[in-house]
Amino acid sequence: MADKTRPPATREQAHAQMDRFIALGIVAQHHMAQRLGLNVTDLTCLGFVLEAEGAGESVSAGDLAQRANLTTGAITGVINRLERAGYARRENDPNDRRRVYVVSDASASARLFEAYGGNYRRMADLFADYSPSEIAVLSDWLTRATAVLGVSLNEAREAD
Repeated sequence: MADKTRPPATREQAHAQMDRFIALGIVAQHHMAQRLGLNVTDLTCLGFVLEAEGAGESVSAGDLAQRANLTTGAITGVINRLERAGYARRENDPNDRRRVYVVSDASASARLFEAYGGNYRRMADLFADYSPSEIAVLSDWLTRATAVLGVSLNEAREAD
């Protein structure tokens, strides 16, 4: 696929569009979490568990806390709620009794896809409109923007 001509945009316009995207994403995540019987933090953590499992990795409670930028105490509450809602369970590490893995319930992925399936398909269609080189730029930007947001979050927490 050849690169398409895209409408011009200034940095300020792109930043404004990013702010709108993030704002709508926050509203959508709150709605989806409520629809799934979770809060946004729990839904985010479940997403991290499913992402790790999709990559063939196990995620410990400590790893999950780190990915979600939460304390280990807070992650205990998250895991408790995910267990009560039937989305995940704890599994002890057979090699280290102190380590606990968080494992999704067999139905968790299907339950999330039921809620998010339309969005996933529309996003796949949107990405299909971009060339591989454009996708590389988007992926690079998203990766770097995520790191910037992480730094900003840490700064805000340190200032509290």
